[in-house]
Amino acid sequence: MKKVEHIFEAGIFSSRWILAPFFVGLILSIAVLFGGFAKELWHLISHFGGLTETDTILGILALVDMTLLANLLIIIIFSGYESFVSKLDVAEHEDKPGWMGKVGFSTLKVKLISSIVAISGIDLLRTYMQLDNDGTISLEIVKWKLLIHGVFVISGLLFAVMDYLTSKSGHNH
Repeated sequence: MKKVEHIFEAGIFSSRWILAPFFVGLILSIAVLFGGFAKELWHLISHFGGLTETDTILGILALVDMTLLANLLIIIIFSGYESFVSKLDVAEHEDKPGWMGKVGFSTLKVKLISSIVAISGIDLLRTYMQLDNDGTISLEIVKWKLLIHGVFVISGLLFAVMDYLTSKSGHNH
């Protein structure tokens, strides 16, 4: 019976590698995101003289938004892989980010919600910038975006408080 249990547990432990293709997919999605980034950047550069101030700001906000999303994906890929699949053997690499290997699951949740709040905030700013354009955005959409952003902010605060309380109590799992 012990041998069956050992084989079963080894199978469960090995199943974590099923997640690896998900991380490869996220890496590929960063490449797709880069394509959109390059397209937007090229549009800004090639239409530089003809863009209004608002169009320029909206284009730059789109670039910032895509950069934040790429950062979010990197955090998910590195932390998720290290937490659930295998350690990354780059301990001695000179370019290793300082947070790598130190981000626990609760800290990851706070980083994720912080990134989501930032992305949502940029979307709200973009919406605000478009309000001048002859009513192309309805007030109803603005209300929903504000409500959703508020929920993200409150969720972020609650995650941060829970993380703080958990670290204070010593129950960091």
